[in-house]
Amino acid sequence: MEKFDSIIIGAGPGGLAAAYKLKSSGQKVAVIENNLWGGTCPNRGCDPKKVFIAGVEARDKVLQLQNKGFSDVPYLNWKEIEEFKETFTDPVSRGSRGGIVKAGIMAIDGQPKFVSENELTVNGENYQADHFIIATGQRPSYLDIPGKNLLLSSTDFLSLNKMPEDITIIGAGYIAFELATIANATGAKVHVVHHNDHPLKGFNEKYALELVKQLENKGVDFNFNIDTKSIEAKDGKYIIKADDFELTTDLVFGATGRIPNVDALDIEKANVKVDRHGVIVNGKLQSSNDKIFAIGDVVSTKQPKLTPVAGFEANYVDDVILGKTSDDIEFPLIPTTVYGSPKLAEVGAKDGAKVVDQDVTSWFTYHRTNEPKAEIRIVLNNEDQIIGATVLSSEADSLINLLTMAIKDKMTHEDVTKQIMAYPTDASDLEYLF
Repeated sequence: MEKFDSIIIGAGPGGLAAAYKLKSSGQKVAVIENNLWGGTCPNRGCDPKKVFIAGVEARDKVLQLQNKGFSDVPYLNWKEIEEFKETFTDPVSRGSRGGIVKAGIMAIDGQPKFVSENELTVNGENYQADHFIIATGQRPSYLDIPGKNLLLSSTDFLSLNKMPEDITIIGAGYIAFELATIANATGAKVHVVHHNDHPLKGFNEKYALELVKQLENKGVDFNFNIDTKSIEAKDGKYIIKADDFELTTDLVFGATGRIPNVDALDIEKANVKVDRHGVIVNGKLQSSNDKIFAIGDVVSTKQPKLTPVAGFEANYVDDVILGKTSDDIEFPLIPTTVYGSPKLAEVGAKDGAKVVDQDVTSWFTYHRTNEPKAEIRIVLNNEDQIIGATVLSSEADSLINLLTMAIKDKMTHEDVTKQIMAYPTDASDLEYLF
């Protein structure tokens, strides 16, 4: 039986980051992966999705300038952009595993199962470690209804050989909006079905509903307050049924949340407690077994399930294991973005002493590209410092990062006016936002 200083379970961005740092600090390290090396984000998540979004962004620019420099507006060619996407995803798993091996870290393929508090088994081989880091991420969850086996996932969506003429997405979280945005740009008829009338839970409702309106203007069909009861296959089509509702479509995708990948680990044998959100941890990201840590999407936490968060947690846990810190983890501000059309981004407080909402559609930054809608909310405290922001526009993903830094630095309007930004850009608009 081989013994290691640290074993990382899961070779996603968080797990790999943890492994490299521990190895560079002189530890004997192993990484175990039972699927694609590199994890969800670069293989079948944020990275390939962003490749498709690049096509959406290009089409939107042309669409907005139709009869203002462009006559024809082509649809996104699914086959071509799918092939382009594969130039990014195909090398990921092999390259991620190869990098681990080259660094002198042991790479183990297979499904690990704990046999005790400091030992696990993979493919009949047992391994011990002083510390374990669980970084197994999440997977899609599906409605428990008749026909649930007919539901496809976001992974299936991003790997389609051909985009059907008509698709339906059940759910109205950020994944549903992003898949709807991509499919709509290909010319497909897209239906979104959601069990209540609150899309994008967690985002500002006014701005979330404005994003719904903008996608409706592009042809996306939203169906709220529809509690799906069953899905049936008939004559090569799929029928979604609910009370007083029926919809026939070519494919049905489930986007009703994700669940932690812990059920195959025999985690109870390691004295690790979990709930429906994942591994329960303390302020040092230690589980109920203080030698076993958890990072990334598998953690039961209120932090956003984002790749940069996993990397941040990996760096922190490594410092705990290496004895470099005994302090609880402190997270910085974390901006979140929905890559819709337009994009919706948010950071910090939702309410404060003063809230400034502005429709900036007519501002030069957005008017020059004939953007149909751009709105920005700035939240201030009693000292007139920025403490929160929401942005709905094509530039939301870049602008929210600037606003995040402004919040971190506790900037007031006077502080902003002392900066000189490249002009004309969304950054140069900052001083006029509040």
